[in-house]
Amino acid sequence: MRLCRLLSATALAVALGYAQAEQPAPRVVLVQPSGPKVPANLLRMSVRFAAQVQGPLLPRLALLRADGGQIQEPFLEQELWSPSGKILTIMLHPGRVKRGLRARDEKGPILSVGDDVALALDGIPIKRWSVGPADEIGPVASAWRVSAVRVESKQPLVVALDGPIDGRDANYLAIADVRDRRVAGRARLTDAESTWTFSPSAPWRPGAYKLVVRGTLEDPAGNRLNSHFENSIYSPPGPPVDAVVPFTVGSSRHPGGDRQLRCADRAHRGCRGCSPARAGGRGAREQGLCALPAQSFRGGDRQL
Repeated sequence: MRLCRLLSATALAVALGYAQAEQPAPRVVLVQPSGPKVPANLLRMSVRFAAQVQGPLLPRLALLRADGGQIQEPFLEQELWSPSGKILTIMLHPGRVKRGLRARDEKGPILSVGDDVALALDGIPIKRWSVGPADEIGPVASAWRVSAVRVESKQPLVVALDGPIDGRDANYLAIADVRDRRVAGRARLTDAESTWTFSPSAPWRPGAYKLVVRGTLEDPAGNRLNSHFENSIYSPPGPPVDAVVPFTVGSSRHPGGDRQLRCADRAHRGCRGCSPARAGGRGAREQGLCALPAQSFRGGDRQL
C-alpha cells in the first residue's frame, strides 16, 4: 500500500512538472527602459506582459553579458506587480548600485560603462542595452520644453523631457487649468520615456495652464525630481516637492512652435531656460507647490 502511494505521488509530481514545462512562455509586450542605452547605475526596469503570469517569475529572469555569461545576483529578491498582474517591476540590488555599501564593495557593481547586457526570460533575451555613464542628476522640470497647441482642438500637448523617466511614471504628470482643476485626458510616454504626450478629452480652451509634476517622479536610476539617489547619509534628501511649469494656450508665448520655458526660479542667474541641465549641473529648482490634490495623480504608487 505504501509503495502504491509513493508511486502515485511520484507520477503526480512528474505529470505536474510536465504540464508546467509545456506551458508557453508569457508573451512580453514591452520592456522598460525601452531605449537602447541605460546608465551604469540603473536601479529598476519593468516588463509588461499580455496576460497575467502564473507563479514566481523572478527565478526565470536573468541579466546576461554579451558573451552569454550570467551576472550573478543582480536583482532584489522581491516581485513588484501592478494591480493588473501584468506589469512586473524589477529592482536591481540597491546595495550594488549605490556606492560605498558593503554589497557593492564585496560583489562589485552590477553594470559598468561599455557593457552590453540583455534581460532574458527562460534563457531567451527579451531586451538588450548598452551601458553608458552613470546618471546622477535626475529630472529637472525647468529644463523641459512644452509644445504649442491650437485653441479649440484636441491636439496632443507634447513635453520634451531632459532625459528618460521611469516608465511607470506617466501619470505622475498632469495638466491643471487656471482654476486648478485637473484637465481630463490620456498621458503616455514615448521616445524611450523621454517624451510625455497628453491628449485632452475635450478641446483646449484659451487661457493659462500648468504642467504639474509630482515630486516623487524618478528616472530609471532612482533620481527623484530635484533630488539624487546617491545621497550621503550625512546629508539626506529633503521631502519631495512638486514642480509647476506654467504655459498658455492661445498666446504668443510659443512663437514658431516649440520653445523652452523660462526658468521658474527668477533668482537663478545665467540660465537659458534653466540650461540643458544634464550638460552642466541641475539648474534651478522649481519651488511651486502642487496645484492638484495628491490623489489626483494616483495611477498606482510604486511599491518599494
